[in-house]
Amino acid sequence: MSEEESAGEPRPDVEEIQDVEDTRIERLVHHFLHQRGLARDARQQTDPVIAGGPSNLAPARVPWAYDLVAAYSWRFLVIIGATGVILFVLSYLAVVVFPVVIALLIAALAAPLVGWLERFKVPRKAAAVIVVVGGVATIALLLTFVGQQIANSVDQLSGQVVSGLEEIEKWLKDGPLHLSDSTINDGISSAQDFVAREGNDVFGRVTELGVAVGHVVAGFFIVLFSTYFFLADGNLIWTWLVRMFPRAAREKADSSGKVAWHSLTQFVRATVMVAAVDAVGIMIFALILDVPLVGAIGVLVFLSSFVPLIGAFLSGTVAVLVALVAHGPIVALIMLAGVVLVQQIEAHVLQPFLMGRFVSVHPLGVILAIAVGVIVAGIGGALIAVPLAAALNAVAQHLASFTDVGEPADEAASTDPAAGPDGVGDPE
Repeated sequence: MSEEESAGEPRPDVEEIQDVEDTRIERLVHHFLHQRGLARDARQQTDPVIAGGPSNLAPARVPWAYDLVAAYSWRFLVIIGATGVILFVLSYLAVVVFPVVIALLIAALAAPLVGWLERFKVPRKAAAVIVVVGGVATIALLLTFVGQQIANSVDQLSGQVVSGLEEIEKWLKDGPLHLSDSTINDGISSAQDFVAREGNDVFGRVTELGVAVGHVVAGFFIVLFSTYFFLADGNLIWTWLVRMFPRAAREKADSSGKVAWHSLTQFVRATVMVAAVDAVGIMIFALILDVPLVGAIGVLVFLSSFVPLIGAFLSGTVAVLVALVAHGPIVALIMLAGVVLVQQIEAHVLQPFLMGRFVSVHPLGVILAIAVGVIVAGIGGALIAVPLAAALNAVAQHLASFTDVGEPADEAASTDPAAGPDGVGDPE
């Protein structure tokens, strides 16, 4: 670049640069003095002033997954708490609850008989009386038959008891155990001492027995009258219960109750079949081994099979004891093996699959329901667990079949004019 061109360009004035620098310094000094004044005023104030402002009322935003889990969690806790309260009340009133449940199961079994009598122009209340009285008479006749067989065979068995005990004593001495007389006598003495110790508190035992007998008698009458009223006025009782629901839910409650009742009826029928198979199987083993009181054993097995867990065990024990008294320990062991085989087939094969077919519950669900019932409420819980699981499963499937408009899916599809042959409307 030439000197002429460079000399022609404007050069920055020194005074202008100095003015800009002075302006910056003045701004910094002013800002510093302002901040110093604010700090001095804050130190001189005795009561600090807190500045307010508008509140933020917008809802807090959390991830959708957290919101969903929290909603399910607190509702689940409320349901568990309510269920615990209900179970506590039911356990406190078990003396009344269990007889009513038993009466409901008996009514589910006997309801077809009442309907059959109504076809012959028999009034429903009279038909219910006939069925209840006939059922009690049938059970009484079966127990009388058992008693007569035992009475007729007591003379024969009494003579075999002594010989059976002698054989047991001989087997203990000469068998694989090789027990001595002193060991056997010590065992008998220990058993006698145990019985004597347990029998010292006679008053307490009698009181407990009296309370138990009173509960049994009261439960029997509750079962009797509840069964009659379920058979005679079941529709009226159910209508009264349905009217306790809100109006919008009465239709679903009514249909759900009918589905649960049908499932309960199927369960009772399957239970009768299982009990009959148990009785026939043990009777076959008793006939093969020539065990006396075959008919009485079959009746006891059939009746006791309705009591879960301990019923079949007690009836099988009776069969083994009769075989022991009649034919000795070898035949008794064979009879025990037969009873165990029948009970295992019934418990692990017949009952789960038969129940699963009749009440539409998977065999694993049946086994787990019985286990949970035993843990929660013992024998009574095992009695209620399977029918309760069956009824809840049937009701859940029934309610799941409803559409948003409140009609079952199949009925809604059949009444929809735009529905195709598969029950699905044509998209528009």
